Amino acid sequence: MSIRVQSLTKIYEEQKAVNQISFELKPGEIVGFLGPNGAGKSTTMKMITGYLAPTSGTASVCGFDTQTDTMQVRQRVGYLAEANPLYYDMYVREYLAFTAAIHQLGKESKQRIDEMISITGLGREMHKKLGALSKGYKQRVGLAQAMIHHPEVLILDEPTSGLDPNQIVEIRELIAHAGQKKTVLLSTHIMQEVQAMCSRVIIINRGNIVADDSVESLKSNTSSEALLVSFGCPVNELSLRKLKHVSKMAATGDQSWKLSTTNTEQLRRELMQWALAENLSITSMQDEGQSLEEVFRSLTAGAEA
Repeated sequence: MSIRVQSLTKIYEEQKAVNQISFELKPGEIVGFLGPNGAGKSTTMKMITGYLAPTSGTASVCGFDTQTDTMQVRQRVGYLAEANPLYYDMYVREYLAFTAAIHQLGKESKQRIDEMISITGLGREMHKKLGALSKGYKQRVGLAQAMIHHPEVLILDEPTSGLDPNQIVEIRELIAHAGQKKTVLLSTHIMQEVQAMCSRVIIINRGNIVADDSVESLKSNTSSEALLVSFGCPVNELSLRKLKHVSKMAATGDQSWKLSTTNTEQLRRELMQWALAENLSITSMQDEGQSLEEVFRSLTAGAEA
C-alpha cells in the first residue's frame, strides 16, 4: 500500500481532532479527502507526512512508519500544505534549486528543475521572485517543489484554493497528469474537482470517517434520491406536495418537477396512482441520484454545531 492509516488519533487537550480513523490507498489512486472546516483533514495529512505525531494509532507510507522511519517517508512524499509556505525573496529557479538541494538530488538537480518548470508551466515566470507571482503561479511553484524529488505519494491540501476558473483547470490537469504515476491524496472543498479527478472519496466529519467509496457509489447508495417527473399539463402543486413519499419538491419547468424521496420505488407507484386519480398523464419519469455536494451535506449535517 502507498498509504496505510490504522486507528489514527490526534487529541489537542480536550479536543479529539481525529478519532481512530483507518484507510488505505493503493498505488495510482487519486483520492479526494473531504470534510467541513475543522473536520480533521489537515491534521490527518500532517500526521501522514510526519509533520505531526499522532496521539495513538499509526500511519505508514510505502511501508515506512511516519514516526520511526521519518527520512524514508519524506523521501517518498511530496507535500503541498494549504498555506503553501514559500520564501518570497527567492527567485523561482533559486527556490527549486534550494528544494532540490534539500532532497540531495546532486547532479540530477538541473534536469529536475527544468522538468518541473516545463511540467508546471513556470517558464514565463521563472526569473521572477516568488513574492511577485500571482496566486496561481505560487501554487504551481508549490506543486513543483512537491514533485521535484520523484515522490511516490503526493499529499495536496487545498491546492486550488483562491484560484480563478482558468487557474483551477490548469492545476487540475497538472494533478491528473501527476496521478498517472503517483498516489495522490487531495483535500478540497470544490466538488467538481473531486468528480473530475478522483477515483475515490473519503469524507471525514468531526474527526470520524463517515464515507469511503467511489463517487458513483456514494451518489447511488445514499438514502435520499429524487425523481424527475414531467406531466402533460400543469398540475396542482398543493396536491402534489401531499404525496406521502415526497420529502421535498422543486419545479424544473412549467410542467416538470424534481421530487426528493427516500424510496423511489414507492414514490413511482404513488405517482402513478395519483396521476390516474387526477386524470393526468405522466410524459416522463426518471431517477436522479444525489449530487456529490448533496451527499457531502447529508453526511456532514450539523458539522458547525
